[in-house]
Amino acid sequence: MLLRNILFSNKKKDILFFSMEMIPYDKRSGKIWFNGKAVNWQDAQIHVLNHGLHYASCVFEGERVYDGEIFKLEEHTERLFYSAKRMGIVVPYNQKEINEACKNIVNIQKIKNGYVRPVIWRGSEMMAISAQKNKVHVAIATWEWGSYFDPKLKVEGIKLNISKWRRPAPNTIPWDTKAAGLYMICTLSKHEAEEQGFTDSLMLDFEGNIAEATGANIFFKSEDGQLHTPIPDSFLDGITRRAVIEIAKAKNIKVNERKIAPNELEKFVGCFLTGTAAEITPVSKIDKFDFKVCTLIEELSNDYQNIVRKKSAA
Repeated sequence: MLLRNILFSNKKKDILFFSMEMIPYDKRSGKIWFNGKAVNWQDAQIHVLNHGLHYASCVFEGERVYDGEIFKLEEHTERLFYSAKRMGIVVPYNQKEINEACKNIVNIQKIKNGYVRPVIWRGSEMMAISAQKNKVHVAIATWEWGSYFDPKLKVEGIKLNISKWRRPAPNTIPWDTKAAGLYMICTLSKHEAEEQGFTDSLMLDFEGNIAEATGANIFFKSEDGQLHTPIPDSFLDGITRRAVIEIAKAKNIKVNERKIAPNELEKFVGCFLTGTAAEITPVSKIDKFDFKVCTLIEELSNDYQNIVRKKSAA
């Protein structure tokens, strides 16, 4: 019931979110932190001959703002720098400077409940596979943002198909980063799911085991009340995923991190996604398998909201 009340209380915020989503991102106003300065939104531009655009030498983060504060900012920035290092990108700022820049742009934009997108990419000095001499650019944008999925689906649950695309083997890509190129198959999978009438897509890993959704980690609930989630050995170990595991363990709920085969889907009674954007989103169907939006999922979602909104609750 509390989850439903939270959704009702956020109705105006979600209306604002959907109305804002109708405005293309390049047509919005305000400021963007761009290479050390807060510039006008329309002036945050790059050249079409850009290495990050052509060769995906780009890393980024996605962060949530709750009641004016960025949730787990330090962890996101740490992962951003880890991703850059894995991609051979030397960031021209330190982590403290990026943390302060994120906070400053949120304050400038007067964001209360929204999203923050730091992004790092190689520029236009060289246009070839090699980019050793390309300048590294950094930008941070933020905007008001409500629910990633349709808010009513937080109660009813979303539906997933099973993607034909798989997460590649970990020795073929920098799998544990938020690098732009890793999301190509996510977009393909998401589009395919939407064309088939689903909300999102379940992706398997290179071995055929369950991996994740297109932009979120996945959990299952068994009849005995335990949670099961895939081992993140070929996909990103989400910050929200780790937070949910901590919440579950604090409630004395056993969490099994293990390999999960697709043929186990019929044995589970509940399912949900976790992610900075998705937060905790129930799943009602995967392919032909149905799941209940059970009390445990609602309790975890409520506990998560209490944590991220601890400032207002204090």
